[in-house]
Amino acid sequence: QKGKPFIWGNNEEEAFQTLKRKLCSALILSLPGGSKDFVVYCDASLRGFGAVLMQRKKLIAYASRQLRKNEENYTIRDLELGAVVFDLRLWRNYLYGTKCTVYTDHKSLQYILDQKELNMRQRRWVELLSDYDCEIRYHPGKANVVADALSRKDKEQIRVRALVVTVHNNLPEQIRNAQAKACEKENIGAEGFVGEGEPFEVRADGTKCLRGRVWLLLFRRLRDLIMLESYKSKYSIHPGSDKMYH
Repeated sequence: QKGKPFIWGNNEEEAFQTLKRKLCSALILSLPGGSKDFVVYCDASLRGFGAVLMQRKKLIAYASRQLRKNEENYTIRDLELGAVVFDLRLWRNYLYGTKCTVYTDHKSLQYILDQKELNMRQRRWVELLSDYDCEIRYHPGKANVVADALSRKDKEQIRVRALVVTVHNNLPEQIRNAQAKACEKENIGAEGFVGEGEPFEVRADGTKCLRGRVWLLLFRRLRDLIMLESYKSKYSIHPGSDKMYH
């Protein structure tokens, strides 16, 4: 701490050596103990699939892969179901012929086996699921940290891609233009203004703010644009397992 002398005595040295021994000796992966009580946590993102295989709270295996070109056009539901199928195929030697539990953060997949209106891809995958004695359960995304992180893992080789990167971002200008258009008489109704309302604060660059925050309006689908930018942009990066809460 600031203002206090740094003291390293016998107690500190012993604690440090104990920590080193624990880190060097702790088992990261375990061998399966029998063929029961397998649990799979899976997740999909716009980058790939991620999964964790566990048995009685012990880690058996990790897995992840990037999306293929055709898979990049899948709906979110198909991606999440594809992640389940990816896990079952990969760990078939562990999971086939035994009861297992698969956790996903896509709630509707719990009922996928009972649904009748499915596309051809989903029908093919459901037929594969019927070969396994697995129960699909919902697991909130914020708790599915490991599989979520694996699904977003970049598998490209680390290398220098550019010495200079120039980012051109005209989003602030788009916001100002949309705000100006939304305040025109013919567009006011679309924003749902009632009466006088709370006055805007105007920054030096002309951006309108409300209670200290930039006014994000409905006009010109500005909110959709910002959500897309925060999720897909390589410069802002969708947080996934490293979520930031506003």
